[in-house]
Amino acid sequence: MLVRPRRNRKSASVRALVRENKVTGDDLIMPLFLVEGKKVNEVIQSLPVANRQSLDTIMKEIAECLKLGVHSFIMFPKIPDEFKDKTATYSYDPKNFYLKAATKIKKKYPSITLISDVALDPYSIDGHDGIVRNGEIKNDETLDVLEKMAVAQADAGFDVLGPSDMMDGRIEAIRDALDVEGHSNVSIMSYTAKYASGFYGPFRDALDSAPVNDPNIPKDKKTYQMDPANATEALIEAELDSLEGADFLMVKPAINYLDIIRLLKENSTLPIAAYHVSGECAMLIAACQNGWLEYTSVMPEALLSIKRAGADVIITYFAKDFMKLQLNKKVSLK
Repeated sequence: MLVRPRRNRKSASVRALVRENKVTGDDLIMPLFLVEGKKVNEVIQSLPVANRQSLDTIMKEIAECLKLGVHSFIMFPKIPDEFKDKTATYSYDPKNFYLKAATKIKKKYPSITLISDVALDPYSIDGHDGIVRNGEIKNDETLDVLEKMAVAQADAGFDVLGPSDMMDGRIEAIRDALDVEGHSNVSIMSYTAKYASGFYGPFRDALDSAPVNDPNIPKDKKTYQMDPANATEALIEAELDSLEGADFLMVKPAINYLDIIRLLKENSTLPIAAYHVSGECAMLIAACQNGWLEYTSVMPEALLSIKRAGADVIITYFAKDFMKLQLNKKVSLK
């Protein structure tokens, strides 16, 4: 045989030499769950590689991640019920502990990339990403709140804003609001193709942000998040977000939507981000805890599949464990 592909697999060094894709710390974003208080470090039972943490604990978490080579973070707040209302007014309140935390984090770690979450659901008593009126999610009314939220987050020091709400026109509205307030250098990582997926459960547990059980409130988010059956629609969303001023396009979830990652990669010149969501990670963890899979093998393989599909940026709860493996540090599930 003249052609023997196995020659390029014969040793670890040769395999490394011809390897097409590689995940590094530069590709990874570590999610953080912020709560009020001090010395809080609560394991999320449905997602045991992630914790709810107070600001002092998050500061230590960031320091540990930096030592491992992870320098980008996306932070989500768990808002106490007493601060929630129908129109998410606490989201842009200067007293908001989430905004204050961002300012302190950037002061201590100015070199990191800190990414926000722009959506109403953490602050809404209805648990939706938009304002609910008479059983309907009001798109244009929600945009006004998103603009205020985005400006407040930029003022607080976030480097990149992550609109996860899926309202029509929100990228242009946010971009215009930021530019008017002198934040033209603040980036937007748009949740471009965010699907109405069943894989968000542990995340909603972490933030207590699921839609409330009320006959007058939509029971799900299917009127604004994308239908899992659709692929071409993602191209429409990507074109709109690009024209409206997005700097990154995101696909969420990742593992179950690798084809969408590839589709956007082949049809856009913007960086493609993928959110390796809580349910996808939780399934892998459960299988490993039951001894059906080996964590240090399948976890890196999962991240590599996202990279191979075309993602330039991967948001994953495995970021810290992955980098520990690269540095030959011990990794074990909690």
